Amino acid sequence: MESSDIQRKKIAVIGGGLVGSLNACFLAKKNFQVDVYEAREDIRVAKFARGRSINLALSYRGRQALNAIGLEDQIVSQGIPMRARMIHSLSGKKSAIPYGTKSQYILSISRENLNKDLLTAVEKYPNVKVHFGHRLLKCNPEEGVITVVGSDEVPVDITYDLIVGCDGAYSTVRTYLMKKPRFDYSQQYIPHGYMELTIPPKNGDYAMEPNYLHIWPRNTFMMIALPNTNKSFTCTLFMPFEDFEKLLTSSDVLNFFKKYFPDSIPLIGEQALTRDFFLLPAQSMISVKCSSFHFKSHCVLMGDAAHAIVPFFGQGMNAGFEDCLVFDELMDKFNNDFSMCLPEYSRLRIPDDHAISDLSMYNYIEMRAHVNSRWFIFQKNMEQFLHAIMPSTFIPLYTMITFSRIRYHEALLHWHWQKKVINKGLFFFGTLIAIGSTYLLMCAMSLRPLHYFRRPWDWLAHFQNRTCFPANSMGSLEKIPNVISSLYKDSEVANSWISL
Repeated sequence: MESSDIQRKKIAVIGGGLVGSLNACFLAKKNFQVDVYEAREDIRVAKFARGRSINLALSYRGRQALNAIGLEDQIVSQGIPMRARMIHSLSGKKSAIPYGTKSQYILSISRENLNKDLLTAVEKYPNVKVHFGHRLLKCNPEEGVITVVGSDEVPVDITYDLIVGCDGAYSTVRTYLMKKPRFDYSQQYIPHGYMELTIPPKNGDYAMEPNYLHIWPRNTFMMIALPNTNKSFTCTLFMPFEDFEKLLTSSDVLNFFKKYFPDSIPLIGEQALTRDFFLLPAQSMISVKCSSFHFKSHCVLMGDAAHAIVPFFGQGMNAGFEDCLVFDELMDKFNNDFSMCLPEYSRLRIPDDHAISDLSMYNYIEMRAHVNSRWFIFQKNMEQFLHAIMPSTFIPLYTMITFSRIRYHEALLHWHWQKKVINKGLFFFGTLIAIGSTYLLMCAMSLRPLHYFRRPWDWLAHFQNRTCFPANSMGSLEKIPNVISSLYKDSEVANSWISL
């Protein structure tokens, strides 16, 4: 496609959040004319209630996407490395479970600050225009026409060559694609909600170890804490809604935390805990799957609009960023031909994004329950050992997802294969140990372990060969003690038979 043709191509990005603003940077670099429509006001200047600050975990996939537009160093410098999970037991004991090698870590990043940095980067491109306070009213993907309304409440129809839906889990763009034939869609609200709390700095420093993702696993629920650059921690309590609904008073909250998170109360503070707990209600979490991610060559979905996932693998933002990176790589491969790029994008990303959705559901169970198990810790150590001696064959699941760009669905398949191999290996070695232990035990009990098993047959053979008497013969019966004595040559054993 000639450069002059690219300049004539107009693209509408619906949504100015993390994925929308990042994707606008990728498209702007290719010299398209890009319009970004964001329903909210500019978060860099607006003063409106957003609740408490949300922290996100930035991993390798997200960093690669940021690196492609030249922002990795800037964003990484604002993050705090987390090298392991720090598990808080009910007794207050703490233990660390490393994520990977000493050089591997994830970054705790402020979602709001990251969004601000991406919007600032977008506006540096002269061929990008960000329209804040503009809502999408209608979308006609067949014609490439959208209807938007600004602060003047006057609807405006605009035609674009490509419409990119980055407008979140409740995407307006997706609702119009759902009306098209052969578009599959499903959503699931999990029965757990989340609530955010804060651990303030202590004496001007972090109240806990800063380079960890702190977890209080309690089987059916859990609390986590991520460090902030201002020396505080953002805590998130994940729990079934029915349990949230039982905590109606400040006394209920304090008793609950004293029972399940006693070591967190001095860190949060009783007064701050009871105040912040009732500041906002518990929020819901939704998982969305759909197929396909595109419609002809006129419309495509990315980020939560295509695959909203629960946050327990820390891959929601990273998967959305990788959407943008994959799309950019395909645009290079197909010379910016939408008709070729969009179908291939759907083909590649659908199995991967569905896989990470399933893995995120699994990881919630791992974080809130499995980390309490010694068997789980043993398996983690075994995975690390096998990875150290066979790094290209055995790769821990978390390493594949968080520290590589192995496709999500391939990582899932490889993980299942590894589990089968490890379980079969443990069964084989366990069987060998059991057999060997049994043999050694029998050897310890007798110099001739099979002697007692042979003795009953020896008895029968001896009686058959050496005794021949009728059942009613008293004379023959008198011979029995002598026969027994000749068999065992042990007077005590013989006498015991006689007494019987």
